[in-house]
Amino acid sequence: MVIRLFVRAASGLYVQSDYFDRPAFETVRPRRQLAPIVVNSPHSGRDYPQRFLKHSRLNETTIRHSEDAYVDEIFARAPHMGLPLLRANFPRAYLDVNREPYELDPRMFREPLPDHFNTASPRIAAGLGTIARIVSENRPIYREPLTLEDALMRIEGIYKPYHKTLQTLLSETLANFGVAVLIDCHSMPRLNRGNDRTAPDVVLGDRYGTTCAPVLIDTVEMVFAGAGLKVARNRPYAGGHTTRTYGRPQYGIHALQIEFSRHLYMHELTLAKHQGFPLMQQLAETLLATLVRFDAVALARTQLAAE
Repeated sequence: MVIRLFVRAASGLYVQSDYFDRPAFETVRPRRQLAPIVVNSPHSGRDYPQRFLKHSRLNETTIRHSEDAYVDEIFARAPHMGLPLLRANFPRAYLDVNREPYELDPRMFREPLPDHFNTASPRIAAGLGTIARIVSENRPIYREPLTLEDALMRIEGIYKPYHKTLQTLLSETLANFGVAVLIDCHSMPRLNRGNDRTAPDVVLGDRYGTTCAPVLIDTVEMVFAGAGLKVARNRPYAGGHTTRTYGRPQYGIHALQIEFSRHLYMHELTLAKHQGFPLMQQLAETLLATLVRFDAVALARTQLAAE
């Protein structure tokens, strides 16, 4: 997918993309796709445009605290195992493709937003729209309001091409295998603060049983539980815009969101990897190997049963 280097703004003028000289995201394809699995890492990008950093009140470490840091590296073996990997290079603090395309906080912009924009969702209230107002721990990102042209440059030039690429990968997979599975990969802040022993290490989200077949989420939970991790379903993360949009089991496309705790592989304050990182890579490889061997016919049977 070619990123649009210039995007036409509401003024009719063309605005240069912050990623005009490098890829905002990448698709890493295997030589041959061996299973109907597409791996997506939308929040692990760490290529921060200088223009963006200049307009931020945060330093270069603090602004990274909203990243799903290194998730793309954890799943980097996917193409070697015959599975396509879509990964963002742009950071989540810059643009969140796991939101609706026009889910924006009007308080962040100089001009009024168009009526068709979603300006009143719970995510916006939390400061986490398509273009976020804050990073973790409620730290505001920007020094001053943004222009609508800036938002459209990110949405039209990066968000929409990203989702078009993801849709293409899933459509190709469905055409070739008769079924497609999206594994949407994320990480989350540690939930078991205060010695809460019941807090999960991994949260699997299928929008309460609506975006993938039960046998798929059962299989993924078995892999993580077999590694000694505590696994929860749909609480506190049930799956975002991507899971909800693409997960259509009745049409042969299954989507599952995976969130695993960052403390398992990194120091959350410094963002440095620790000794758990290679173990998480091995666990991700075990998961992908399990999915490669997974009986896609079972998912097709689920589709037929739903019909």
